[in-house]
Amino acid sequence: MTSTESRPQAPSTVSTAQGVLLVAERELTAKLRSKSFIISTIILVLIALAGVIIGGVRASSDSLTPIAVTPIAADQLAGVEGFEVTEVPDREAATELVRSGEVDAAVVGDPDSPTGLTVIADDDMPSELVNALSTTPTVELLDPEGAAQSAMRYVLGFVFGIVFMMAAMTFGSPITQSVVEEKQTRVVEILISTIPARVLLAGKVIGNTVLAVGQIVLLIAVATIGLTISGQTAFLQVLGAPLVWFAVFFLFGFVLLAAMFAAAGALVSRQEDTGATLTPIIYLVMIPYFLAIFLGNNPVVMTVMSYVPFSAAVAMPIRVFFGDAMWWEPVVSLVVMLVSCVLVIGLGAKIYQNSLLRMGARVKLRDALRG
Repeated sequence: MTSTESRPQAPSTVSTAQGVLLVAERELTAKLRSKSFIISTIILVLIALAGVIIGGVRASSDSLTPIAVTPIAADQLAGVEGFEVTEVPDREAATELVRSGEVDAAVVGDPDSPTGLTVIADDDMPSELVNALSTTPTVELLDPEGAAQSAMRYVLGFVFGIVFMMAAMTFGSPITQSVVEEKQTRVVEILISTIPARVLLAGKVIGNTVLAVGQIVLLIAVATIGLTISGQTAFLQVLGAPLVWFAVFFLFGFVLLAAMFAAAGALVSRQEDTGATLTPIIYLVMIPYFLAIFLGNNPVVMTVMSYVPFSAAVAMPIRVFFGDAMWWEPVVSLVVMLVSCVLVIGLGAKIYQNSLLRMGARVKLRDALRG
């Protein structure tokens, strides 16, 4: 046997970076090839674009109610806005226009009426017109912008909350399902014979985080395009900073949740058992959504939510939008988020590593932490 004769060689060792990239690429490829994911993303983008454009068109359009008036009634409606007035000579002409549908209602002089006027309509009382003709006392609002801000808080809380919740569920739950599937098929035993469990976890978290953040960035781009097309550039300038903060907080918030979803999957060996381990995480994802909607006007609640890692992505951008947060508060909240990410990822990695090869009954959290 010569020295140059070929000999069996040990398999090359995969480095940590290579292992993470390989697992992340596998997660990305599997998701991007899914027709359901592609279709749902397209539908979501179209809904977002349509909502922004329709909202802009409605806000910019002047919707005038067509009415007919006789000369006597015309004096009463002088200076009243919101109506497209057609003046007619008498009651008969006004009635005919209402019957034909050319106007929604008519106001005519009537000496027998206590007010000297009569409103003619087809089958429904025109409340807006009646209110315009009524005498109302002067109303002085101490906080005229309060109602508008309250409505806007509700809208922003709904939008940020639903996007955070849906993205977390869309990209988080598959992590749990993937881990359980690998355990059921024993594929995980082959994987961890090549790469450490922590590397496998990191790849899964990074791959799904890229997808989730990519979808958020896509939605922000669509919203920007829609606001620009509909001429809402002033609103876009005000909304720009909150959108950026939402994307930043969402990035680290999802990383934190992704580690928890993976750990939840490692605790069980069957898809049927995932409900018990996923329920606490689902609560953490849903609570910020409901708090932002029902308690969005409570400054104390919103301030506390701004520093809680699971709700900061929803609460802090809203406070930034309305100027309720000092310039340093988002920075401090982000630091709290980063520290929480490190702690939760370390804890999730320990649970994942200690539970991944345990088959059969659900692993208790206490046993997973002890190893």
